[in-house]
Amino acid sequence: MTVGKDVSALFPDVVNCMQTDNLELKKLVYLYLMNYAKSQPDMAIMAVNTFVKDCEDPNPLIRALAVRTMGCIRVDKITEYLCEPLRKCLKDEDPYVRKTAAVCVAKLHDINAQLVEDQGFLDTLKDLISDSNPMVVANAVAALSEIAESHPNSNLLDLNPQTINKLLTALNECTEWGQIFILDCLANYTPRDDRESQSICERVTPRLSHANSAVVLSAVKVLMKFMEMLPKDLDYYGTLLKKLAPPLVTLLSAEPELQYVALRNINLIVQRRPEILKHEMKVFFVKYNDPIYVKLEKLDIMIRLASQANIAQVLAELKEYATEVDVDFVRKAVRAIGRCAIKVEQSAERCVSTLLDLIQTKVNYVVQEAIVVIKDIFRKYPNKYESVIATLCENLDSLDEPEARAAMIWIVGEYAERIDNADELLESFLEGFHDESTQVQLQLLTAIVKLFLKKPTETQELVQQVLSLATQDSDNPDLRDRGYIYWRLLSTDPAAAKEVVLAEKPLISEETDLIEPTLLEELICHIGTLASVYHKPPSAFVEGSRGVQHKRLPGSAGSGENVESPDTGSAVVASEASPAVIPSQDLLGDLLNLDLTPTTTTGPPPPPSGMQMGAMDLLGGGLDSLLGGDLGGSPAMTAGFGAPPTAGPPSFTAPVSGGLDDLFDLGGGVGMPMGVYVPPKTLWLPAMKAKGLEISGTFGRRAGVVQMEMTLTNKAMSVMTDFAIQFNRNSFGLAPAGPLQVLTPVSPNQSIEAVLPLNTVGPVMKMEPLNNLQVAVKNNIDVFYFSCQYPISMLFVEDGKMERQVFLATWKDIPNENESKFQLNDCHLNADAASSKLQGSNIFTIAKRTVEGQDMLYQSMKLTNGIWVLAELRAQAGNPNYTVSLRCRAPEVSQCVFQSYEAVLKN
Repeated sequence: MTVGKDVSALFPDVVNCMQTDNLELKKLVYLYLMNYAKSQPDMAIMAVNTFVKDCEDPNPLIRALAVRTMGCIRVDKITEYLCEPLRKCLKDEDPYVRKTAAVCVAKLHDINAQLVEDQGFLDTLKDLISDSNPMVVANAVAALSEIAESHPNSNLLDLNPQTINKLLTALNECTEWGQIFILDCLANYTPRDDRESQSICERVTPRLSHANSAVVLSAVKVLMKFMEMLPKDLDYYGTLLKKLAPPLVTLLSAEPELQYVALRNINLIVQRRPEILKHEMKVFFVKYNDPIYVKLEKLDIMIRLASQANIAQVLAELKEYATEVDVDFVRKAVRAIGRCAIKVEQSAERCVSTLLDLIQTKVNYVVQEAIVVIKDIFRKYPNKYESVIATLCENLDSLDEPEARAAMIWIVGEYAERIDNADELLESFLEGFHDESTQVQLQLLTAIVKLFLKKPTETQELVQQVLSLATQDSDNPDLRDRGYIYWRLLSTDPAAAKEVVLAEKPLISEETDLIEPTLLEELICHIGTLASVYHKPPSAFVEGSRGVQHKRLPGSAGSGENVESPDTGSAVVASEASPAVIPSQDLLGDLLNLDLTPTTTTGPPPPPSGMQMGAMDLLGGGLDSLLGGDLGGSPAMTAGFGAPPTAGPPSFTAPVSGGLDDLFDLGGGVGMPMGVYVPPKTLWLPAMKAKGLEISGTFGRRAGVVQMEMTLTNKAMSVMTDFAIQFNRNSFGLAPAGPLQVLTPVSPNQSIEAVLPLNTVGPVMKMEPLNNLQVAVKNNIDVFYFSCQYPISMLFVEDGKMERQVFLATWKDIPNENESKFQLNDCHLNADAASSKLQGSNIFTIAKRTVEGQDMLYQSMKLTNGIWVLAELRAQAGNPNYTVSLRCRAPEVSQCVFQSYEAVLKN
């Protein structure tokens, strides 16, 4: 069996041997059972009686062996027979049996969760946390943590001060892996105040001196989390910082693989609290026999720890590294010198001097890296170090890498007025223009335009030559577009061209590669796990149906955050999330590089994973985070409606007999919904632009699922097959929930209907207009690109009906400047018919009032990313013109929402 031969035919004979009293033979039989029970489930039932009997054996080793094997036999048919023996073993007098049974509960839960809950095993597990034996406690914690991971919203590990005390007591006596389970559990606890936080830290600190590096990292994780709650002026805070440094340093004396893991974790710690290791710079100096992956990681941490106090030491070390033989490492070392110059202003001059010394070595790759970083130094400190340009120009001929050539061209263009022969230098690059990489071509185009704007009389011929090369002789659309823009600017308004091209540039930031703060907080909570090595949240690389819980550091002392309330805690996450997580770079390149291989998933859209839900939660306060605004001013949407009221809509401020509550008297009666409005199909991709493939389509929402409904027509002479589809990043994260199902080849002059279910868990980026969608479709002929606009109403979710009081408070809380008013003309519906029609598209009427013959409907709708839009619709009997007032924390969506109103009510 262990060498891969199939011996399942012997199953009945082996089962007969289970009755033996020989412990070694019994272990072998149980091993065989575990291996073959899944392939022989009917015969595995024969073993049940022996399991039950062995669970009552006087020998605790046999009892534990029986319960362990029962947990490993993943056969549904026999799980119900195992409940009684497992219940006995959980209350066994021997701790060895109890600790084995605790783990067995987690295994059984994985097979049949409902059975475990019905049998009350979870309550028994919770009782085991109070067990007298520390190993039983550790295994109970491990089992509960495992079960809690698959049920993120259940409160299985109900941690309170009494439970925490029991865990800390067990921590001192259990094995090293038991300690890791307990420490990981402690890391999920949020102390009530700084005193409790300090008490836990004091009891966890001795684990820092443990021989097992996993225990040390788990202890560091707990301390890093609880330090957030300690006031910085507390003496103990300083003591704790000093205690954290030695164990981290000790981890770096292990073998290279462990060093790498330790360094990746230290990288996170240094970004959060550089003061812990600020005096330990020498530990990160590279040794000659370090593997390259350790060297590069140490280099990164050295730059993070660089400060005015140690910069001389760091620069001397980096200069030494730049003379090494390992090319990759030398390049990184030269880049590191540039990063030090940008980070520590006082050292910039010394860094530039060091870089010039390296350029004098004439080592090709060193020179090229030095020029790339000097360009960044010029951008950080303009008009300070331009005296070195002459030295750089001497090395022009040796540059053969695109990044270095582009950097040198940028320097020549930016400082053309200081370089006498700038035109000759740029002309030398122009000779092989078509052989250059796109990066160099774009930079050369811009540099020559800058030169022309600075020295127009001498360089007119040169600028005409480059514009002609870029626009008429180039196949690259980016280059052509930029060329045409410059050409038009220069020909129509040279003054405007000067303002645009020679505008003052923003200084580059000190730390461009820091991890985004909310992600860093999450990664600190995962120190000692794979997430801390990848520097990615678990949801980015853990596949499967289990929800991944987002972890977050507690609020620091005195921040006013209510750490006792889980509800407000989650609200704060939504409101404080940084908008920086939404990428903002150019879109076109992404779409052109799409991988259009057909995906394998089929069926309806999958439920979003925890990470994806978290990403959507960031937008919960409105589209403001998506558009780079501040979520801080929207407490009413997140933490209750306690804000002072601002002016309401016009009708709210009018005198109403029974107070504001009368407004929400729904006696006017609102009709039943009429059904979802789906726009007619429009032509998205004409056949002449797609080698005979014509695509027309529309979007709809059916049974809560967003769908893209297309008609694919083959107007070519050949058969079309192998269809696939991909979306670019877009404002609401729309993405295909499965492959494009075109099951039969499309013959010439044939049309085929295709329905593509969509989800909203794709990457997010603001588009212009907001509802624009860029699509790539591939078939056996080529890849084709088109863009279309989806009606925003298909993103209105079914639970978008607000409570009346909530609606009122939210309307008051949204600032007046966020209100948009629109006129809807030629709408021949009465208020009730309009309400019914809108409800079919998930625009819900909260209240209806009639004042002086004018009907007023108050409505709410909710987008898939959690944005609420509130509306007031005014309709006068006999007047076909409506007034629609929209209020939203993200006023950018109002125009799209009004377009949906218009489309639904007029069709």
